[in-house]
Amino acid sequence: MRQIISATASFARARGRAALWKQRILHLLAQGGRIEIEKNEKKRIASVKCLTRDGWHYPGVDLELFRKLKRKKAVSSSDGGPYRITRRGLALVRSELDNR
Repeated sequence: MRQIISATASFARARGRAALWKQRILHLLAQGGRIEIEKNEKKRIASVKCLTRDGWHYPGVDLELFRKLKRKKAVSSSDGGPYRITRRGLALVRSELDNR
C-alpha cells in the first residue's frame, strides 16, 4: 500500500512540475517571447527552442511541451513565422511576479 501511495505522490509531483514549466513558458511568451521550430527533410518538426523577448534561449521547452501548447491552441504561427502566444494562451496564463 505504501508503494502505491508513494508512486501516486511522485506522479503528482511530476505532473505539477510540468504544469509549472507550461506556465513559465506561457509567461515568457506573454512578455513577447517566441518559439522557433526546425523541420527535418520530411517537413516534420524536429526540434523547438524558446527565445525570450531579449533573444536569450530558454531551455525549458521540448517537443512534448510544444505539442501540448499547440493542442490547447495557446500558441500559433502566422505566415511561416515563429510561434507566438494567442488570446487563448493569454487566458491560460496565471499572473506571475516579474523581478525586472
